[in-house]
Amino acid sequence: MRKVLLVIMDGAGYASVLSECGYLEGAVRLEQARRWKMHTALPSLSGPMYETIHTGLWPHEHGIVSNEGMRRSSSPNIFSEVHAAGKTTGAVAQEYFHRLYVDQVWDRLRSVEHEDETADIQYGRFYSMEGYGPINAVAPAEIDLCAQTTVLMERHAPDYMLLHSCSADTLGHTFGGDSMEYRRQIWHIDNAMSRAIPLWRSLGYDIVVTADHGMTADHWHGGTVPMATEVPFYLFSDAKAPAETEELSQLGIAASVLTLLGVDLPEGMRESFVSVQ
Repeated sequence: MRKVLLVIMDGAGYASVLSECGYLEGAVRLEQARRWKMHTALPSLSGPMYETIHTGLWPHEHGIVSNEGMRRSSSPNIFSEVHAAGKTTGAVAQEYFHRLYVDQVWDRLRSVEHEDETADIQYGRFYSMEGYGPINAVAPAEIDLCAQTTVLMERHAPDYMLLHSCSADTLGHTFGGDSMEYRRQIWHIDNAMSRAIPLWRSLGYDIVVTADHGMTADHWHGGTVPMATEVPFYLFSDAKAPAETEELSQLGIAASVLTLLGVDLPEGMRESFVSVQ
């Protein structure tokens, strides 16, 4: 059976990823991966997009329309549907994902490590980014996030695994989406993945790499401009998918992941753009 890893490069816009992610783009040129331009939902904010990616719904439909309104997800989502199908889940991600998909209060002294087979995220390694600001990025090293992901894969072999990196978003808010610092951090993510993706593929994972939103030159996102709403979508898989000249909607990610996993789609979720035999 297929397993799926979804990598979210938080705040990594389409044009910057194409210019900086030499490993990912090399994989495309060698036909080891495929890449599309993807359009986000609106508003192009992190919390709403995390839920949109996992539910296939607009923020206006799932109800999380701002980062200030983070709460437990009330909609069918990838984690809940995979768990209900008797499969396993894992995540290495920022604490918002714990708030969304773990039915427990976030405990800053304990929740960074999570193992609970009754929860929708069964195996997790979370980070808080407490104290984040212009003088303190509070970003874990990309290779450390990849290492934590690998450990969970090798220990538990989750059918669905999430890896979420916040660093590009952090540097974008600090220096702007047209800055050297922002672009260099996107390269650091690619550099870490270049060492991890071959191993993850050898462990049997189809891999999706995308972003929740981009970043403007004004150090911001949330609106409708292309720098905020155009993101990449890479697929390492033999699944059937549209021509790479087509532009995809972020609302199709949830259904596509469930389709790769062979899990039935819940009512109301937007359709998959991949198919498997």
